[in-house]
Amino acid sequence: MTTGKLKTRPNNNATHRVFVAGTRMNDGKTTTCLGLFAALQQKYKKVGFIKPIGQRFVKIEGQLIDEDSVLLEKIYKVETPIASMSPIAIDGSFTKRYLDNPAEISAELTHKVCNAFDCASWEKNFTLIEGSGHAGVGSVFNMSNARVAKLLGAKVIIVSGGGIGKPIDEIAMNKALFDQEGVEVIGAIINKVNIEKMEYIRKYTGLALANLGIPLLGLLPSEKVLASPNLKQIHEQIRGEWLHKVDQTGSRRVSNIVIGAMTATGFLDTITPDTLLITPGDREDIITAALSYESVTEANTISGIVLTRGIAPHPKLKDMIEQSNIPVIMAEADSYAVASRIHGMTVKTQPEDSDKIPVIKKMIQQNIDLKQLVSSF
Repeated sequence: MTTGKLKTRPNNNATHRVFVAGTRMNDGKTTTCLGLFAALQQKYKKVGFIKPIGQRFVKIEGQLIDEDSVLLEKIYKVETPIASMSPIAIDGSFTKRYLDNPAEISAELTHKVCNAFDCASWEKNFTLIEGSGHAGVGSVFNMSNARVAKLLGAKVIIVSGGGIGKPIDEIAMNKALFDQEGVEVIGAIINKVNIEKMEYIRKYTGLALANLGIPLLGLLPSEKVLASPNLKQIHEQIRGEWLHKVDQTGSRRVSNIVIGAMTATGFLDTITPDTLLITPGDREDIITAALSYESVTEANTISGIVLTRGIAPHPKLKDMIEQSNIPVIMAEADSYAVASRIHGMTVKTQPEDSDKIPVIKKMIQQNIDLKQLVSSF
């Protein structure tokens, strides 16, 4: 039990800070923070980062640390103890522990977040605060995103998915929760916008947001590479086994998935860059066609092959696979179950995604009005 007076407000009142919220999970908060961090470094000498409440975490030196904090630290070397960038990790029993003893744990959480913010913002000119889900997430243990933003004295940017009606409705609902806490929403970012509809979406979301009193800071276009998983992520998602691993990282991207339920000739007609073939291990005709196509073209067009239903190829075909440049994964599930798991993936940016990070930085620099954002402080 902690004794003595617990801190209920951060000591740091000087560092500029913005809370990056989302209308829901996976709307692009982390992508926005990754790009904004680099953009803000061009304006401010030292930029800090903190994700007060984390739900996806890894264990580092015995502590549960949010994956997004690890990501920012590895890419930018934030110069903050990693535990201060991720003070609270919500594990499976956290809510139960809180509800069994709400008064004491609530005070502990507040104190922990305030201390962590002071550490993360030490000698920093600007601190990015990443939220977790929509404005109400965390209400069950009295640490909603809206309350944390108020606690840290932060202004808010709301990130939403693409479109007009649905995003505006969701932004309005989230703004209401921030308004209730007395937190100022200084802008909105519309993410994953069809590039062919950018100007149309810009015009009408801008009008709708103006009616809510929220400036439109920018629109982020859909980028294929950001939504494309790599083979390592697919391997983990389908709980597969490497039969032939060409490199150690599994970094090849997949943007086209083909289920091998057609003739070999029909399969060859479906190949586009970054194709993943999913087929039972006994479809020797299609597997051989894929291996031969890649050998002839030498283009690395086929990112990989998943052999399903736990059927291993016969020895001669296995030898061909091992001599090829195509990674191959074995999976126990059938082809349609494997494809469904891959389509249902949430593709998160990883520290090793060297192809994604420059895209994200450029996307934020070209599409977000940083001057408008900075002018709010």
